[in-house]
Formats: sequence, structure tokens, C-alpha cells
Amino acid sequence: MALSNKVKEKISIEVIKTLMARFETFPEDASKNRNAPFHESFLKAFSDKIEGKVTDTPFLISLSSWLHGLNTTLGQSFFENVAHHLCEGEKREYTSKKSGNLQITQTQKDNISKIITSLNNSIDKPDLCRENALIYKNYDTPLVNALDFSADVFIEDDASIIAIELKTVRPNSGEVRGEKQKILEGKAALYRKFSNRQIQFYIGFPFDPTADPAIESISSFDKKRFLGSIVNMNKYFDYDEILIANELWDFLSDQPNTMEQILEIINTISTTGFLHKFQHLNDNDNRLRPEYLEALNCWHLYSEKELVENSQLIGQKINSDKKLKRVYNKTAFDNKGNYNFERYNELKKLLPLSIG
Repeated sequence: MALSNKVKEKISIEVIKTLMARFETFPEDASKNRNAPFHESFLKAFSDKIEGKVTDTPFLISLSSWLHGLNTTLGQSFFENVAHHLCEGEKREYTSKKSGNLQITQTQKDNISKIITSLNNSIDKPDLCRENALIYKNYDTPLVNALDFSADVFIEDDASIIAIELKTVRPNSGEVRGEKQKILEGKAALYRKFSNRQIQFYIGFPFDPTADPAIESISSFDKKRFLGSIVNMNKYFDYDEILIANELWDFLSDQPNTMEQILEIINTISTTGFLHKFQHLNDNDNRLRPEYLEALNCWHLYSEKELVENSQLIGQKINSDKKLKRVYNKTAFDNKGNYNFERYNELKKLLPLSIG
């Protein structure tokens, strides 16, 4: 089952925004990094490994910095926003500086400490059911503040609460224990706040970096192999607490093959002709040309397509209304790649309800 046009459009806009941000900083000219003596000195130890692969050290340094920026953009906005579009979720923070700390009972706190200690000393193996039984109880003991925690994806239904912390970088061994404790206290706090609802808290990884595209699907995953690549991950986390690659995206969309569909959207938009096509779409003089409509359809920009297909009717409705004419003449995107939904919603009002 395919994603809806509405969701495809939202994902497409996230792709456009990401590309526009990265185009501004792509290191076509590495002349500003011509002198990097410390990098070059350290790279000499690896000269035999990069021989024939890297001929321009300044460009390599600049490109590495650019890729670090791309990783940051993907981790801090793209993956999170796409996840929200798929599930109608949001980011939720229960911290002293945001929504305020939630509270748990002292007994829940003590039980969590016991769980962490037994896992740390390898007395017990991670067991989601056993751990939940110790914290999903209403103990009649004093209340204490839970640790600050947040969920990159928070889904609230009548019967359940789902929280997911997205990770794009594999946590190091020192972070894994802290992540486990934070999630346990987060689950205990959510259990108290949202009584009579099922509480689920996951760590989500958007893709499996240990998969081999030469012999495996790029959306596939091997949870045992992946978790084994992270020091102490198997020591603290049950497999059922982790969502990876297509497992994560299918869980969010409640549809199969979601990761493949996301990648298909990205691959359709992210081409060498991207910037030219974006500029073409943002030039109002092109709106009535056939290739304009084709480009909108290719990039899943169905809201703007609807306006273009009904441009004659919209023009009749606008007539001599100066303000509406100004709204119509606004560009579809701003210079950061954000689609002008305010403009769309204003012009949409001019169309009969049966359209769209």
C-alpha cells in the first residue's frame, strides 16, 4: 500500500528543505582550506590506505565538514519531521526547562536502580516484560522527580502512548547505560501520568549501517548484528525495545515498505538538476507551461498542482481583488525550500468544495 499523496508531499518538502540548506554550503571551492597542516600531517599515516582514492586533501577536509553538517541536518530535523508526518506524532520534552519534570514513586525509582545494577553486573539479561512488571505499578510511596527525558516522536492515542527516541549515531559504551536508565524512568513517569494506557518506549535507528547493499536490501536490517556492533547494547537493551530501518518506518506509517518509498521520493528529487528545477518551480512565469505541471507531479507537490490546474477558475474568483492577486503572485517556496501553505490555503478557499 502506497503512502497517501498528502504524506508524500510533506516528505518531498522536507527533502527540498534539506537540499536547499546543503546546497548553500557545498564545498565546490576548497581554496579556503588550502592550508591544513595538522590534518595533512596526521593523514600521512594513512597515505597507503587512501592512495588512489583521495587526490585533493583540502577538498576532502571540506567535504568531510559538509557531510558532518548533512548528518546533523538529517538527525536533528529530517528524520524527525518525516517520522511526524508518517504517524501524526510530535516531539515531547519532559524536562525542567520545557514541560517540567514528571514524577515517579520512590519504589519505581528503587526498582529501576536495581534493574540497572543487575544489568550492569550481568546478573540479569534485558527482559522487557520483567522490567515493565517492576515499574508499571502504582506504589504507595513518596513521589520524586524522574530524570529529564524527551521523545523525538510522541504518539498519544486513547489506549496507548508511544515514545521513540531517534538515534542517527550509534551510542558509545558509556552512553548506553544512561540511555537505558532514562528510558526506564521515562516509562515509569508516563505510566503515572497517562493511567490506564499502554506505554511503549523505543529507541529508533533510521537505517542499519551494518547492512551490505551488495547482498542485502538497503532497507533491511539484522538486529542481532547491528546491536552487536554497539558496545554494551545487548547488555542493557531487549531486542523488543529497538526499531531499526524498515521496521521503524513501517511501525510509524503502519504500512509496508515505507523506507523504500521514502528513499524513492528522495532519489526522485535529489538529482544534479535539482537546483535548476527548484528555480523553475519558483518562477511565476512558468506556472502555465506544461513542464511546470509535470515537475510538480514528479516531486509530489500536489497542493501547488491543484492550484495550477484550477488557475483559470482562481483568476475569475480573484477578478479585481488586489489583495488576493498579491497572494496569488507570491512564489510557491521561500529561499529555504519551505512551501507557502498559507498562500495555498487562502487560494484554496476560492475553489468549490468538490475540488481537491
